[in-house]
Amino acid sequence: MSELNKGQMPTDEQLTAFIDGELDAVERERIERLIADDEHVAERFDFLSRSTLSFSEAFQPMLAEAPAAKLDAMLAAIPPSKKNKVWAAGIGRRGFLTAIAASFVAAVAIDRAVIGIGHRLSKPDEDSEWRAAVAEYLSLYTADTLSAPAGDHAQQVAQLNGVGAKLGLPLTPDVIAMPDVEFKRAQILNYDGKPLAQIAYLDPESGPMALCIVQSAKGAAAPDMENRRGMNVVYWSNATHAFMLIGHAPIDRMQQLAADVRAHLIA
Repeated sequence: MSELNKGQMPTDEQLTAFIDGELDAVERERIERLIADDEHVAERFDFLSRSTLSFSEAFQPMLAEAPAAKLDAMLAAIPPSKKNKVWAAGIGRRGFLTAIAASFVAAVAIDRAVIGIGHRLSKPDEDSEWRAAVAEYLSLYTADTLSAPAGDHAQQVAQLNGVGAKLGLPLTPDVIAMPDVEFKRAQILNYDGKPLAQIAYLDPESGPMALCIVQSAKGAAAPDMENRRGMNVVYWSNATHAFMLIGHAPIDRMQQLAADVRAHLIA
C-alpha cells in the first residue's frame, strides 16, 4: 500500500456502502483509489461485490478454488459406515465436497447481508442530520452562554422579523413564547447552504433550550421524539418547514412545550 493510503484500509461496512452507492463523492473517490492501488483492498472489494450476485454465480470461483486437499482430509475422517450412507443416498464425492464448501460460502453471504443491514440502520436519514448538527452545537451551551439580556419588546420583534424573513415564516414574540421559559435571542445559522433559525431560551430548571427551524419540502409529519447528546428532542414538520425543540428538560415537559409552540405556529 502506498504511503498515501497507509493505515486507511476501508472496513467491510465502507466497502459495502461503496458497492451500494451510498458514499459521498469524496469518500467514493478515496475508496476507488484504494481499490486501484492496493491488491488487498481490491480482493476484498471483489469478494464483497460477488455476494450481490446470485448464489451460484457469486461463489463459483470460490467453489472452483476450494482447498481440495483439506476437504479430502475432512472426507477421509468420516467413518466408513456414515460415508457409505452418503454414497447410498446418491451423493457423489464431488457433490459432497461442493456441499461442504457451499456451507462455508453461505455463511459468508449471511455475513455480507448483516453488514449491509447494519450500515443502513446506522446511516442517518437526511432529515435527522440537521438535528444532529443542532444537538452538537447546543451541547456546548451553558446558562452563562445565554446570560445576556434579551432586549426589550421592540428589539425582540426586530430579531424575530429578521429571522422569519430568512425562512419565509412569520415569527413574533407571541408565536415563539413558551410558559415559564425565557426567550433569549433569535439568530440565523447556516446548515448545508440553507438558513437554520435558532431561537434560544433559558429554562430556569434545566438550562439552555432551543427551537430550531429549517425550510423543508419533505411534507408534514407528526411530532416524534429522540435523544441526542443527552438532550431530549421533539421534532415535527409541516408542508414547508421542519422544526425541533431541544433541551435538557424531561421529555414529558418537552412534549408539552412543543405542543404549545406548535399550536402558536399553526394559528
